[in-house]
Amino acid sequence: MPPDFPDDSFAILAVDDSPDNLFLIESILDDPDYRMTCVESGQAALEVVRQAPPPDLILLDVMMPGLDGYAVTQKIRSDATLPYIPILLITAHDQSSLVQGLDAGADDFIRKPVDVNELRARVRSLLRLKRSMDGQASMLRQRDDFVARLTHDLRTPLVAANRMLKLCQGDAFGPMPEDGKEAIATIIDSNRHLLGMVNTLLEVYRHEAGHKALTLSPVNLLSLAETVVTELTPIAAEKSLTAVLCRADRVDAPRTAVSAANGTGTPDGFPRGEGLPNDDAFTVAGDHLELRRVITNLIGNAIKFTDTGSVTVTVGNAPHLPPEVEVASGYARDRPWVWVSVTDTGIGIPDDEQLGVFEWFRQGNHARAGHGLGLHLSQRIARLHGGTIALTSEAGQGSCFTLYLPQPDSVG
Repeated sequence: MPPDFPDDSFAILAVDDSPDNLFLIESILDDPDYRMTCVESGQAALEVVRQAPPPDLILLDVMMPGLDGYAVTQKIRSDATLPYIPILLITAHDQSSLVQGLDAGADDFIRKPVDVNELRARVRSLLRLKRSMDGQASMLRQRDDFVARLTHDLRTPLVAANRMLKLCQGDAFGPMPEDGKEAIATIIDSNRHLLGMVNTLLEVYRHEAGHKALTLSPVNLLSLAETVVTELTPIAAEKSLTAVLCRADRVDAPRTAVSAANGTGTPDGFPRGEGLPNDDAFTVAGDHLELRRVITNLIGNAIKFTDTGSVTVTVGNAPHLPPEVEVASGYARDRPWVWVSVTDTGIGIPDDEQLGVFEWFRQGNHARAGHGLGLHLSQRIARLHGGTIALTSEAGQGSCFTLYLPQPDSVG
């Protein structure tokens, strides 16, 4: 064993339908640092792999009755609950395809009759890879745990500070001059912005760590979009923007039209009695809170990056995904989908920034760029729902973000 390995042993699983071959492998790898387990079928190998703890390395014969080596490799690689396990395929001359084995997910390939020194060297190489991958995974887990704890701990003092500031603002401790109240209002607003960033970061790390479970229920996206637009109307009004919510099949009759410039509508900005009826055509199976987070982020961004003109939210459904969205997402095209598009007349996104817009901590090259987490989190939530978010944009001409979610088979 080379000196770069620690003293703790490695669990190696050898799989071959020939007992003689298994005996040969055990003999070659007779080393106190290796703990060998031998099985004679692909199904038995899967049973061993799914036990805790799984092996550190698998030596897998290709040609076996029942589940062959390719099938076993594919099943292991498709199991998201398993850690990374290096797989070395072993096969006879001219009976198997190197390309097929690597495409199935194997890491290396050796042919029979195996050379003793070559097999030992490949085993050492793959165990070094395993050690490196495990080390990286451990560092990522520690980082995620640290950030999650840090963001959680930051929330408490921020919330407490804002409560105290609001008491001061309300003269709870005696009269305060108006310029002092204005200063406190600025601090409260800054704290609120920071708290929003902390909350978003905490949600991102919950998703990254796999600790986020969806609570599914029927969600009408048209009703949800109306609720969000209503809540964000004051922000649009401050910028004299027009916000419109409509159905794709009734674009000539907006469900709600908000004209902040001329002040039409009720105090919240929406005319009453003119809305279109809700129906199940826009219902999906989703987590209401998470989908609300996505739509709020998309509409909030549109308002943030639009100085003049409008923000239009359109809800519709379609029998299949557009071809370009199908290719980008990898989803099956031929099934019904519900979509929500948010179109603005804002600054737009340059072509060279569009590919990375959903990456986390990816900020735009402009003064109003945020912390680079909102769109990343939104795309993760969409993906958890079996959907995706697509973007079309042109610098200086505005952007359109479209959320696609699959429609349940029983609806529509």
